[in-house]
Amino acid sequence: MPLVSIFLFSLFSFCFTLYRTKETQRRMDLLAFLILSSFVAQTHGRMKEQCSLYRYKATLLKPDFGVDTSHFKVFEHGNIETNVYPQEGFKEKDRIARLPGQPPVNFSQYGGYVTVNQSAGRALFYYFVEAQQPNDTLPLLLWLNGGFSSLGYGAMQELGPFRVHNDSKRLHTNDFAWNHVANVLFLESPAGVGFSYSNTTADYDNTGDRSTTTDNYVFLLNWLERFPKYKNRTFYISGRDYAGHHVPQLAQTILYHNKKANKTIINLKGIIIGNAVINDETDIKGTYDHLASHVFASDLEASQIQKYCGFSPNASRQSPECTAAIDAVEEDIANGLDLYNIYAPICFPKGDTVQHLEASVLEFDPCSFDYVYAYLNRPDVQEALHANVTKLTHDWDICSSFIKKWKDSPSTVIPLLRELMANGLRVWIYSGDLDGTVSVTSTKYSINSMKLPVKNDWSPWAYFANVAGGYTEEYEGGLKFVTVRLAGQQVPKDQPAKAFVMIKHFLDGTPLPLITG
Repeated sequence: MPLVSIFLFSLFSFCFTLYRTKETQRRMDLLAFLILSSFVAQTHGRMKEQCSLYRYKATLLKPDFGVDTSHFKVFEHGNIETNVYPQEGFKEKDRIARLPGQPPVNFSQYGGYVTVNQSAGRALFYYFVEAQQPNDTLPLLLWLNGGFSSLGYGAMQELGPFRVHNDSKRLHTNDFAWNHVANVLFLESPAGVGFSYSNTTADYDNTGDRSTTTDNYVFLLNWLERFPKYKNRTFYISGRDYAGHHVPQLAQTILYHNKKANKTIINLKGIIIGNAVINDETDIKGTYDHLASHVFASDLEASQIQKYCGFSPNASRQSPECTAAIDAVEEDIANGLDLYNIYAPICFPKGDTVQHLEASVLEFDPCSFDYVYAYLNRPDVQEALHANVTKLTHDWDICSSFIKKWKDSPSTVIPLLRELMANGLRVWIYSGDLDGTVSVTSTKYSINSMKLPVKNDWSPWAYFANVAGGYTEEYEGGLKFVTVRLAGQQVPKDQPAKAFVMIKHFLDGTPLPLITG
């Protein structure tokens, strides 16, 4: 079972429809159990039906070389400049007067489409909220959700200015919204995700890391034409999960075109990625170790996996002992567990006693996605957002049922992180310590594989007084690692105050406050 031929990792990286060649149909993904069991725990039935369980690498890496180095060179898809179109008048058309059920606010918000390829009819949907206190110096921050809807996750459940009430009719404010410290831009990418679309159905069969990065870059060029006051603004890119690929790839593309033009086209200063897919080999190994250390798998199962399974991109065929150990762990976590946050309650029907008990103890509403789903599928909400203008044949959903292939995906982005650091960019990686899909253990292993000298030792950081928000370690070259205590994959949702302190210090370029005394 060649791991190198499969995109092995993370349910929440992408929930695209399963695609296999004749050869791969005869082989099971080593980590399919993680993805399958995660979906068992998901709250929304339509997600289970429409979103796939795993995604494959369609381009096999060379059997004698485990890292596809072509991914570390900027991919130029034709002449990008020809896809920059006039934007006069679009900004005001995109202005959102008020969202249904929205409380009064003192900032401007916009929503709409940016065409990234006119001939194909491919357009990406965005939602933009300006800073709550007008300030010409506050940065522009782009948020990507790694193939999931940045509107449904990032904006409505994580770091945006509003949360959806459980009646799916009203919004209430998020006191820890990131637009207190930045102008925040949410992008639904690639086409086929959320409200983003293409009129050329073949686009959905030709999507991958390279095409997504190209479209994201073209989107930014056009969006900045539409909002020219942000052209010279300090710019940062953020995201989580499979955005661990998209964020550094977009950053590299920006640097490349700035150098090529010998001018600053986009004033990029840094990136921040959370619970991010970085390096398959260490990410996967860390997942098993994390499950075992949190008693979701036995020590025996974990030791057998480490002994008999190969995680290297060069691994070829897995042993029966490996398969048996994987099957055993699958049984351990197949039901009643949300790997997104391993200690979070599961969403049950309203009034269910179990849900009431769990949610009341943890002060956590496990059904927030259901409220968002119902809200974003209301015609009046879509009209206010300037979304679904082409009258899509499907409901808005958190992921795509149209993208059936994923053409290219490197097994690691570590060389890109090194390149960004070498160019002086600020690089932060954060990790909610309760995520079971891209665990804190995985991220630690991935960072350790970079063998960077430590600049500031592992220390607890404070988000309020002397209360620990998590731990942090800084490395030579500009990389900082931050853990967020008691958070899962959706750190700004699970721990909004801690996430807010973290993003403020990242944007300010200041160290996190450390526990003293």
